[in-house]
Amino acid sequence: MHIHILGICGTFMGGLAALAREAGHKVTGCDAGVYPPMSDQLRALGIELIEGFGADQLALRPDVFVVGNVVSRARLADGSPKFPLMEAILDAGLPYTSGPQWLAEQVLQGRHVLAVAGTHGKTTTTSMLAWILEYASLNPGFLIGGVPQNFGISARITESPFFVIEADEYDTAFFDKRSKFVHYHPRTAILNNLEFDHADIFADLNAIETQFHHLVRTIPGDGLVVCNGREESLQRVIKRGCWTPVEKFGSDDGWNIDDGDMVSLNGKAQGRLEWDLMGEHNRMNALAAISAARHVGVPVAQCLAALTEFKNVKRRMEVKGTVNGITVYDDFAHHPTAIDTTVEGLRRKVGRARILAVLEPRSNTMKLGVMKDALPASLKDADLVFCYAGNLGWDAQAALAPMGNKAVVMSDLNELISAITAAAKSGDQILVMSNGGFGGIHDKLLKSL
Repeated sequence: MHIHILGICGTFMGGLAALAREAGHKVTGCDAGVYPPMSDQLRALGIELIEGFGADQLALRPDVFVVGNVVSRARLADGSPKFPLMEAILDAGLPYTSGPQWLAEQVLQGRHVLAVAGTHGKTTTTSMLAWILEYASLNPGFLIGGVPQNFGISARITESPFFVIEADEYDTAFFDKRSKFVHYHPRTAILNNLEFDHADIFADLNAIETQFHHLVRTIPGDGLVVCNGREESLQRVIKRGCWTPVEKFGSDDGWNIDDGDMVSLNGKAQGRLEWDLMGEHNRMNALAAISAARHVGVPVAQCLAALTEFKNVKRRMEVKGTVNGITVYDDFAHHPTAIDTTVEGLRRKVGRARILAVLEPRSNTMKLGVMKDALPASLKDADLVFCYAGNLGWDAQAALAPMGNKAVVMSDLNELISAITAAAKSGDQILVMSNGGFGGIHDKLLKSL
């Protein structure tokens, strides 16, 4: 089969392209701004990439067009279509489908799918779960929205009946506004947490809870729902109706972990978690992964042994370098809750050392300013905060005013780097948080320091 992917350089669609190529399909694709590292990864797989969404790509005559959710029916100021290729596909009546639907039909069908859903921690928990199954010699396939360092790749397909997937609640395509995860039909599903996010597509928390319940409706009776017992939103989802056994984590009536990292199930000790990861959020991620892995036959002791060798995911508290006693970290945190837990985790590790938090409010939700008032509290454990305010539609200075002199807000990236460099001193920990490239700030900072 020849598939042509519209929006191929996105994390999900790029992973899908790699899986399709590995499965023996001919894959081509297009995107706006075809750039490394995804472009290099795809070209290394022999995938032809085309810049832009020109209608002339119909000449490729693929068996089906796979449409990413970056594509829309939007029009430019002059009235011309923003995505002329999509308009040409529709006009010609050619076959097209969404990425999640193609994946479900061509890769996931007939496999035991283990899906990891939640507002936070999806990538890390999916990586943990895939690694546990790999450690247990189950050779799982996987599709992850990041690069787990134990594997060095974000997606693979194997002969194993098990497939681990990061189950995103973002919408599927312009013609299918359901969450991506509705297509995956998992037998084992982790519901890690649930907060309001993606303000660009969801009106409120209830709208997201409805999508999570759509997922719950698809899980078979002999499957398993692994659910965060601390989240009231998830308890509401389950109460809407659940036809599958539920195992909770983070609560006494399920999986839990004490201050000494002893893991228990229904109050009975199961073994100790010994690893180097930081933060309570990662301890919860580990419990969820253990529960899901146990459902497919991995003993708890083997799960714990696997986690001692878990190397985390790139861009999750990743050390980018140390200069003159100053360490620079890169982290993907962008939602206030994730920012809070990330800073708190680093605080536990470094004790009384100064933490300089560097923040780019870049996600669609943060750009809209929906959660700007929660930022000061989420940054409470930082000693100094540096916020990049370029391209924001709200006043970051006003939002961070409760932090007083602890917060510095600038709209020029070079000036921000200079301010951080001037403030930093030996022993400091500089924590850079963004869900984008942040203008290459990490290397620029290290050079400046």
